[in-house]
Amino acid sequence: MLGNTESSRHTYGMGADVHGPDQEFLALERELAVFLRRARASSGEMAREVHPDLEPAAYGLLVRLDEAGPQRATELAGFFGVGKATMSRQLHALEDLGLVAREPDPADGRASLVRITAEGTTRFGRVRDARRESYVRKLAGWDRAEISELARLLHQLNAAAEG
Repeated sequence: MLGNTESSRHTYGMGADVHGPDQEFLALERELAVFLRRARASSGEMAREVHPDLEPAAYGLLVRLDEAGPQRATELAGFFGVGKATMSRQLHALEDLGLVAREPDPADGRASLVRITAEGTTRFGRVRDARRESYVRKLAGWDRAEISELARLLHQLNAAAEG
């Protein structure tokens, strides 16, 4: 269970004699480092499954466009915390692969919106569904409440990072 202190101490290498407010943050840093390393590797695999030439970082753009719908490049850059040049390069690569397209922004004719194409939706959907099935298998021993709590805490962490 997530709330088991003794189990948490054992899992994170924190003995009962270890004191100090930083131990929880050191454990958090260690676990996030492992998680992020695995997530980057997984993102690369998923990107290649969408298209062999797709960069791992661009996979996240497909996730965002699929969830949020068409957006301006500047909105995407802000969401991911990257510069306009980086976003432009990634979007051009996705356009060249036929996975996204630009269309005029109805609210401002001088701007354009980036949207996922039908081909992008099909390819991305196939990989997303396989990823979801992988999560179901990996977390089969977890209680649904634990999965929900993990999602809630990750959302809270992401929201704090945005603000």
